[in-house]
Amino acid sequence: MHLDPFIALALATTGIAVVLLVWFLIKRPTLTRNTKLVLLFGIGILPVMTAANGNVAGYHAMKTRTFCGSCHVMTPYKDDSADPNSLGLAARHGRNEAFGAENCYTCHADYGMFGTITTKLGGLRHVYEYTLNFHQLTLEEAIPKIHIRKPFPNSTCIRCHSTQNPLWMKIGEHASTLVETRAGTLSCASAGCHGAAHPFSHDIHERAKLGAK
Repeated sequence: MHLDPFIALALATTGIAVVLLVWFLIKRPTLTRNTKLVLLFGIGILPVMTAANGNVAGYHAMKTRTFCGSCHVMTPYKDDSADPNSLGLAARHGRNEAFGAENCYTCHADYGMFGTITTKLGGLRHVYEYTLNFHQLTLEEAIPKIHIRKPFPNSTCIRCHSTQNPLWMKIGEHASTLVETRAGTLSCASAGCHGAAHPFSHDIHERAKLGAK
């Protein structure tokens, strides 16, 4: 199993700090200049380094598909995204090395100067929704209620699929809908185009709509 180097650094600084503090508690040395330096590292510098490395390691962990699927209502989405036989957009991107095990974060992240911050704040909203509205539901009850908070923007797709590549423009449907695609009035993930990111969820929602009529 791959170990995040920041986790290794956090464990190392924690271990050194513990050794220094245990040494001080056992030896009870006089408070000389050197002893004060040891305490500075043991209760100051090294714990701060541990916290910093731990935060970075946590950020890396929260970008993985495993983390995104850690809430039980997200498990089917994680499984679909990792399914080598799925034809959904999420799974197809998950099989791409440029996305890999971080395909959930890569496609759902907000980009820009404060992209990381806005993405993490959005994640806190998910924690709120899960804790208060979905934690107590079964999968059968939850999935029909799960909807993306806002329409998935074509600008996310265009970050990689620029709509200016000659190979992209050779496809008739791309060329004929270029204006609508760039304007976002025609979704790349719509029926008749590239389809739903998670087809199983789309089918469940469609059946729920028909049942409500």
